Amino acid sequence: MREFGLIGRSLKHSFSVAYFTEKFKLEGIQDCTYSNFELDDINHVVDMVRNNPNLCGFSVTIPYKLDIIPLLDELSPEAEVVGAVNCVKIKNCRLTGYNTDVLGFKSSLEDFLGNAAIERALVLGTGGASQAVQYVLSQMGIEYQLVARDPSKANFTYDNLSCETLFEHHLVVNTTPIGMFPNVDEAPRIPYAYITPNHYLYDLVYNPTLTQFLDYGQQRGANICNGTEMLKAQAEAAWQIWSE
Repeated sequence: MREFGLIGRSLKHSFSVAYFTEKFKLEGIQDCTYSNFELDDINHVVDMVRNNPNLCGFSVTIPYKLDIIPLLDELSPEAEVVGAVNCVKIKNCRLTGYNTDVLGFKSSLEDFLGNAAIERALVLGTGGASQAVQYVLSQMGIEYQLVARDPSKANFTYDNLSCETLFEHHLVVNTTPIGMFPNVDEAPRIPYAYITPNHYLYDLVYNPTLTQFLDYGQQRGANICNGTEMLKAQAEAAWQIWSE
């Protein structure tokens, strides 16, 4: 029996087990299982791999997309450029890191934007998911600036993000877990009054489907998109890697 899974600190929000269990059932894949592995320290991944000899690969979520890298034997070229890993393949006792967030975000963002001519974006957050988003925006020729709590890591903090700046950046991508279940009443602190129908708000959070961030944007007439399609696309990309 081949085993696959997801590592993270808290996985109550995850849809991965249900997604892959249903996938295996629908596609008649009878020799595979998928499980959650909650780790309170990334270094426990070594014991996890040792204690699960049939483990062939696993996905990586918050907050370990950066911390996992020193524990890997190899990185794919894309993961090396992005500097974050969300998918690991185990083969011949070697762990290779990949980044399927890039493919998932790019395909879903292109569908979301359609023919809209977006020149500038704001990216909320600077973690592993943010680095994949930044990589895709660069590929698409969209200028971006970062917003975070730590001024040393971003162009703006939430406290000094001006109304004018938000008004001028028509794509806003939330890469943070703010608003994720169970904290559904929370939202990034940006001046929503300056959101317009010309804005596109993309939230990588998918649970709930309508976060406060997206709800505030929708109330202002903005175009909104959650992370569901990105998640599905990156999961399928991970399966392709594991199946090779």
